[in-house]
Formats: sequence, C-alpha cells, structure tokens
Amino acid sequence: MKLLVKAAKQAQRTYFQRILLYRFTSDNSPLRKGLQSTECQWLCASSQEILTAVRGLVEFRQNFISEAEEKALFKELEPGLRKKRYEFDHWDDAIHGFRETERLQWGDDCESVFRRVREVAFPKGSSLLGPVHVLDLDKAGYIKPHVDSVKFCGSTIAGLSLLSDSIMRLIPENNSAEWLNLLLSRRSLYILRDDARFKYTHAILKDEESFFAGQKVPRHRRISVICRNLPV
Repeated sequence: MKLLVKAAKQAQRTYFQRILLYRFTSDNSPLRKGLQSTECQWLCASSQEILTAVRGLVEFRQNFISEAEEKALFKELEPGLRKKRYEFDHWDDAIHGFRETERLQWGDDCESVFRRVREVAFPKGSSLLGPVHVLDLDKAGYIKPHVDSVKFCGSTIAGLSLLSDSIMRLIPENNSAEWLNLLLSRRSLYILRDDARFKYTHAILKDEESFFAGQKVPRHRRISVICRNLPV
C-alpha cells in the first residue's frame, strides 16, 4: 500500500511539473553555468494566463553579481546587522524573523553593483530613494503575502538575493486561486514593476513551504538588498 501511495504521489508531482512549469526566454538574462540555451527556468505558475499577465512586469537575472561582489556587500552589512536582534513582530505583521536597516553610503565595489542595478531596473533619469533597504531574514523567518505601501516607494523595486535561494510567491489580489512562484537564486536580481507591485501580493515562503515545481528549495538565512524609485 505504501508503495502505491508513493508511486501515486510521484506521478502527481510529475504531472504538475509538466502542467505548471513554463519557461520565459530572455536574451538579457545571464545563463546558469553549463546551460546551452537562453531558457531560464525561474517561473512557475497556476496557469498560462497569469504568466501572460505579468510578462514585462516581472524580470529575473541569474548570477547578477559575482561571489566576490556578494562577499563585498556582506562585509559592509554584517557588522551593523550583527548588532540587531531578529524580530518576530512587524508593524503591519508582514515579516517574521527579520532584521532590517537602510544604508546610504557604500564602498566602491558595492557602489558599482548598485550602478548596474539602476541601469537595468529603472528608466534613465528616474528619481530613486537614496537609502538602500536591507532585509535580513533568519532561516526560520518568512514574509507574509502583502502589497508594499505606495507611500514609501514607487512603481519599481529591484532586489538582490544574498546567502540563500528562496521562493517568492505572487498572488493576484482579485483572484486568490491563482499564483506565481519565482525561484530567487542566490546572487540573482529580481525586478517587480507596475501592476506586479500594486495588484499582486508578494511573499517569501517559509523553509518548510519552499518548493519550486515540486522540488524542495532549502531556505537558509537570506539578505535582500532592495532599490526603489520614488512615488510619483
């Protein structure tokens, strides 16, 4: 009986992988090592319709920063973060198990990273929020589904993922049965624009919920470094 249940679960998992995993092609996206095509498997969704709806509004760039650049960012951030405690209550109950800060001044190596982020994520001449937002999520931490307040940032956010892979889930506010998962690999850059910011909730899944297309994606401590433009 156990073998039958196991086989049924495996068959179901394979079926959903075929149905739900779609590929976006981006000539601008860096390739994984060893891949011979520009097809990057970083999105899976409940339907083709939701993928069509977010085309152009959700962007992902694998290996946007190098290991050396990740180390440079971490070296600048860790001394300040280490002085803070992880918090398990947030003013709007959106984040659990986190430390956060903002940083305006960066060393040359880090500043060159942010110049690249600004070039690919924001239109030339955009007014950006000066301080960069830094969110340090404990291994046991997570971010609940929420929409960022328009009081604090504009139409675009661009986030670097340090230290760990994770899964971001977007859900349309007008249809909670639909969903979109983004595989945010370590050292990647994600960009959310316009309706993807304001008409979808976004969340970072708990470690025990961290699956992508049926495959477990272990969640460890994760630092996100986020650039935003100013509200209009």
